[in-house]
This record gives sequence, C-alpha cells and structure tokens, in this order.
Amino acid sequence: MRPTVRPRRLTLAALALVALAALPAVAGPPWIAIEYPVNPYDAATRDAFLTVRTYHHGTQVGLPVSGRAEGMVAGARRTIALTFDSTSHAGVVALRKQWPTEGTWLLVIQAAQGPNDAVTAMVELARDGTVRQVRVPTRRSGQWVLPQQVASADVEGALREAVARGN
Repeated sequence: MRPTVRPRRLTLAALALVALAALPAVAGPPWIAIEYPVNPYDAATRDAFLTVRTYHHGTQVGLPVSGRAEGMVAGARRTIALTFDSTSHAGVVALRKQWPTEGTWLLVIQAAQGPNDAVTAMVELARDGTVRQVRVPTRRSGQWVLPQQVASADVEGALREAVARGN
C-alpha cells in the first residue's frame, strides 16, 4: 500500500522550504557607503554633493535612506531634514546641497533594512564646504563588524567636536 500525499501538506511543506531558503537573504546587517566627490561624468549623479550607496552584506541593494543636516550657525543650533534623489543605479541615491554655506555642519545619513536594523554615516563638513571626514560607528561581535546604533548624544558630541576644531 502506497502512502497518500495530500496536496495541502505538500504545499505547506514547499512554502516552509521556500521561507527557510529566503532567511539568509534577509539576515545580517545593512551597510552604507558615502561617495565624495561624485563622478561628474555620470548623468545620474551629476551636480550631486555626494552619493549614498546601500548594501546588504556585499550586495548593493536599494534600502530606504533618510538624513538630516545638524549645524551651528552664528551660535544657533539648526537641523534641516534632507531629501535624497533616486538614480538609475540600484542602491544609489544622490544628495544635493540643502544647508547654508555658513556655519559648521554634520550630515547624519541612515539606511534602514527594518525598524531595528539600520546603519548610520556621520559626514563632517569642513569650513570650505568639502567633506572633512566620514564615520560609520561600528562595534565588534565575534568576527563580525556590525553597525552601531547612533544616539542623539553621539551626534551632539560630534558636532561639538567639529565646532571646537573650527570646521
């Protein structure tokens, strides 16, 4: 006598296998890279201040990107929400200058893979408006380098340091 395979059980088993096979694709942290200066010969990013590339492990993928410019202008604290332009390149968005020339500025740019899985780049600008430094705070977990959550205090501290340096 042959065992009977019910179509419903077969479908559920197949769905379970597909779900398990998909887990490695979403497991692991996102990554972010800042490109400055941008390629002036690429029409997709021409005239951008910088570009943001987002990754899942080593694969460039399109993740939601958000950010803000945090600054000190004439002794007053300023925050400006940034908007990013999509490009024709997967996983690449362009940032055009949206903050004033005067003052000291820190760009805080975040790529999110989920509500609790994000990576942040802190881009310090020099007095002349160029990028002075890019930092992506990380932590070690065994052999892995993982993005570290960036708190408001971290941003405030980085901006204070930039102001103290006279940037």
